[in-house]
Amino acid sequence: MPSVIPEDSVGLVTPELLHFSEPLALACGRTLPAYDLMVETYGELNASRSNAVLICHALSGHHHAAGYHSLDDRKPGWWDSCIGPGKPIDTRKFFVVALNNLGGCNGSTGPSSPNPETGRAYGADFPVLTVEDWVNSQARLADRLGIGQWAAVIGGSLGGMQALQWTISYPERIRHCLAIASAPKLSAENIAFNEVARQAILSDPDFHAGHFQEKGVIPKRGLMLARMVGHITYLSDEAMGEKFGRELKTDQLNYDFHSVEFQVESYLRYQGEEFSGRFDANTYLLMTKALDYFDPAHAHGGDLAKTLAGVQARFLIVSFTTDWRFSPARSKEIVNALMAARKDVSYLEVDAPQGHDAFLIPIPRYLQAFSHYMTRIEV
Repeated sequence: MPSVIPEDSVGLVTPELLHFSEPLALACGRTLPAYDLMVETYGELNASRSNAVLICHALSGHHHAAGYHSLDDRKPGWWDSCIGPGKPIDTRKFFVVALNNLGGCNGSTGPSSPNPETGRAYGADFPVLTVEDWVNSQARLADRLGIGQWAAVIGGSLGGMQALQWTISYPERIRHCLAIASAPKLSAENIAFNEVARQAILSDPDFHAGHFQEKGVIPKRGLMLARMVGHITYLSDEAMGEKFGRELKTDQLNYDFHSVEFQVESYLRYQGEEFSGRFDANTYLLMTKALDYFDPAHAHGGDLAKTLAGVQARFLIVSFTTDWRFSPARSKEIVNALMAARKDVSYLEVDAPQGHDAFLIPIPRYLQAFSHYMTRIEV
């Protein structure tokens, strides 16, 4: 709980639920007849409507990116270190828009929402979504807010994929793209990790083919396992070693398979327990599939440079040395393709021990470069 809200915070913020009644055609061939998006905004839209920045979230993210919902909040929004007065995304200059994506479980229409055809929760009947679908829904959000062109679209991990897709789907509506700790498509290893996580959920007896809400249960064990697997991939070996090493919780070994003996076991179980209480299992399945399907170069025979030939935005691509989930080599694929397509691109590789999660951490060199780039954006 903040006893005093910091001066560089956006302060107390209130989410807004926006309804869209126009049907949205999806890549899977289905159509959402109508949908809601949960949105937060920070800062003020200028008179020329030229200072708007869109924040795209990663797999388990949501609309609450900065500030506090109440003075009782234990911590601020998930990217508070980067959004606010004097921070890289300076709300004295920019009007910042953050949303919970379609298919989410934090207010936007998703699997836990009522299906208008049945009156019951969609559950497994909610359509599979793609990054392109999200960008299309975000374009409608921009229309609703009166934003013809984003000054920048910014995201880390899966959010970076959305930022990249914006430059392809709506090249004239984005001036700058910041893709952080991201990739042009998932590796086979990444898809494999996602499949293990999905199978943990799908095989949970309480999953009930995705209609667990009707049974009054949640596939808690499956969600816990999925989160534990995922969390291991978000941290580097070095970060895990520094944080936990082989430290034991007690001096006594129990010589069994059920006791929590190592600190790292305790940490993973806590993460899984906490996550299973706040995240929807069907949303987890949707988000990981959207990651798997993302491959914009597929339409051009795998030629990413050709795919990016029509983009108009300028780019900042950022990677982190110990991120083995989305390694620097994957960011360099984007950079090389942009250079081959003769686009304006800046690249930063940050030496950081935290692994994939580094994009969420206020690492000085990262924040300095981030801030410097954002000051170059004219509004």
